[in-house]
Amino acid sequence: MKVVVIGGGPAGMMAAITASQKGDKVILIEKMKSLGRKLLITGKGRCNITSSLPIEDFIKNTPGNGKFLYSCYQSFTNKDIIKFLKEEGLEVKEERGNRLFPVTDHSQDVLNCFIKRLKKNNVEIHYNEKVEEILYEESEEGKVVKGVKTEKQNILADKVILAAGGKSYPLTGSTGDGYKLAEKLGHTIKEVKPSLVPLEIYEKEVCKELQGLSLRNVSIKIIDIEKNKTIYEDFGEMLFTHFGVSGPIILSSSAHLVRYKNIDEKYKSKKIKLIIDFKPALIEQKLEARILRDFDEFKNKEYKNSLDKLLPQKLIPVIINISKIEPTKKVNEITKEERRNLIHLLKNFTLEIKGLRPIEEAIITSGGISVKEINPKTMESKIVKNLYFAGEIIDVDSYTGGFNLQIAYSTGYVAGLS
Repeated sequence: MKVVVIGGGPAGMMAAITASQKGDKVILIEKMKSLGRKLLITGKGRCNITSSLPIEDFIKNTPGNGKFLYSCYQSFTNKDIIKFLKEEGLEVKEERGNRLFPVTDHSQDVLNCFIKRLKKNNVEIHYNEKVEEILYEESEEGKVVKGVKTEKQNILADKVILAAGGKSYPLTGSTGDGYKLAEKLGHTIKEVKPSLVPLEIYEKEVCKELQGLSLRNVSIKIIDIEKNKTIYEDFGEMLFTHFGVSGPIILSSSAHLVRYKNIDEKYKSKKIKLIIDFKPALIEQKLEARILRDFDEFKNKEYKNSLDKLLPQKLIPVIINISKIEPTKKVNEITKEERRNLIHLLKNFTLEIKGLRPIEEAIITSGGISVKEINPKTMESKIVKNLYFAGEIIDVDSYTGGFNLQIAYSTGYVAGLS
């Protein structure tokens, strides 16, 4: 059987490897000059390969049509990708939050494993070649794939796997071309939106002052003030930027916000607050005891010089300003009410969310080819026979933590095997 795979990301590479392993002649077409460009930037260039959580927990971490992936997750698990890398000589290590990385801390080493296997399996790779159309013919069974038309040639094939990615990080080649190819064949494209994307905040001056501050072990709540409803809660790492907030727990929150009805068509929020607890491990009484100890130690100092042990340096001026306690006030003169206000502030630091950053800054896209039109056991189109899908082009998406890459491997494996 002759198979054409469109897209050289992790999903496309895995599909090509799997199809070639069962004896198919495989051509992998990549419009960029190299493979896996998006893979290289994952995990800040270290590649968060997958998660060590039990595979059944992957569905819980996939707010975008997670149940659709049940068969794929069972067919190719997190243990399978670890085994695949090991066979190519790359070991993995586990870090905070069940995240798995290569022991070398280089995403290039992960990509090299895929490239080595593609070469071993004699996959024919076409670089700098863009697919313009998926060719098909009408038969008694309906539309049947017969190949692809690229800007350079027509390539006949028995099977086509479309793994062209989404619209996030367009410089890596994810420019939404695959959606157009699928739409031409009659597939429905669910609205494409940014997911795993930083958030813009109205209080820009505060964020600019805190720009670059990375916080570990904080908890967040995102609340719809109008409905008095908690949209999302999480615990972990976050980062302040010049426009707002980012970091793992913020990015995961965006996967919920993008689906939330109180976000308008331009992903701008309506009275949605971000509440940060800087000291989630301490209930208010214990935090007060901790502050009293510090205040006792610094009782002859001014308030502005009393928080060094409690907070990161960059956060102190902002907290002092918002707490409305006179910075030069002696610590032993701070009233009980002022201290209580400080405690409340540290446990409920509130910012108003303006909206999501643009799709070009998103790690992945929410939306894509409707899962209703894809067979979840084979990844084959229900509209065009012998057309298969894999990866981000499908309307599925997860939180941060390696789950989205696992979607790519698992759907790519099933599409290549079917």
